[in-house]
Amino acid sequence: MMNQMKDDTGLLYAGDELDGDVLHADAPPIFLASAYAMGDLHELVETVDADGYVYNRIANPDRNALGKAISYLENGQKTFVCSSGMAAINLALHTCTKQGDHILANSSLYGETIDLMDNILPRYGIETSYADFTNPDEIRKAIRPNTKVLYTEVISNPLTTLVDLDEVAAVAHGARAVLMVDSTFTTPFVIKPLEHGADLVMHSLTKYFGGHSDLTAGSITYNDPEIGAELRNQYILTGCCADPVSSWLCLRSVRTMGLRVRKQIENAELLSRALLKNPHVRRVNHPSLDTHPQRELAKRMFPHGCGAMLSFSVADDREKINEFLHRLQFVKYLTTLGGLRTSMSHPVSSSHYGVPEEIRLKMGIHEGLLRVSVGTEDIDDLISEFNSALDVFT
Repeated sequence: MMNQMKDDTGLLYAGDELDGDVLHADAPPIFLASAYAMGDLHELVETVDADGYVYNRIANPDRNALGKAISYLENGQKTFVCSSGMAAINLALHTCTKQGDHILANSSLYGETIDLMDNILPRYGIETSYADFTNPDEIRKAIRPNTKVLYTEVISNPLTTLVDLDEVAAVAHGARAVLMVDSTFTTPFVIKPLEHGADLVMHSLTKYFGGHSDLTAGSITYNDPEIGAELRNQYILTGCCADPVSSWLCLRSVRTMGLRVRKQIENAELLSRALLKNPHVRRVNHPSLDTHPQRELAKRMFPHGCGAMLSFSVADDREKINEFLHRLQFVKYLTTLGGLRTSMSHPVSSSHYGVPEEIRLKMGIHEGLLRVSVGTEDIDDLISEFNSALDVFT
């Protein structure tokens, strides 16, 4: 047929068919197509009914493959892969609430999640209040008749406060509310929230799943088919899906995630102990330390390690903090986390920049608090890097 076409027509279709061997490649290809051709109306109906590939916003092979890998890691039924972690959080909250509903959230959350709850959701008639999720009695008292969602992280950013998910899940389900958990800090290699009673677990895939600071994506994993059906509807109609290239990159990164994250967890524990000994460090926050106020809970919840995020406090002196950052040789300041290379951030200036000072200080986030995303470097190099730079506080 191609030989009978004029060039202007033929060049549109030449090379359209993939050789069969391509489909057996050891690495999956990137499917950039925005739409998929249907042979007839019967095929169209069958494909749509089977959640098959018709249009990229609805389904994409790379995105679906990544979703299957995440579902496997989280022991969930299905995962929706979104364009960012915040897109996943927004989708989850809008799926499970409507005008007039109430969300009860942990008072210790990622700053932009608080911004979303306080500044965006009220425009849709959805109210959020906050409680200390380490105190089940306080949670129970804060639940209202219209509370539809309890929302928390497992390890808080940046103070590493822990939430007993089993305990909170019992409270949530007793109130017929959905428990949503942001597990970005922990990853499935530390804890699988669905196994502890969570209904939805979200990740910023930009962080540990991506691992190389070169993609932006998010995910929602669930087990309840009723929640899943509504999630799918909103997912398609709001257009918050991840693009094929980011999905492909993330799936490639997931293949080595266990190797990376286990090394990062080991390094975080060793670096925490070293910082604890440094005379210029006033406090170190990491659940592996015996000085952590919830150490016993950490032992029970995290038998395979307590995550690769830590924070520590120095003097509330911005000038010296800046000099400390300048003295670091290979550790860089980044407004992200979870990458192969160790990075720093200053919560007052980044994750909690938009949080009013009074609330921020009540949360324990002060000028001298620094957050560390620990990478896979040699631990001796890491300890030397921090100890040398901390001499600025002498």
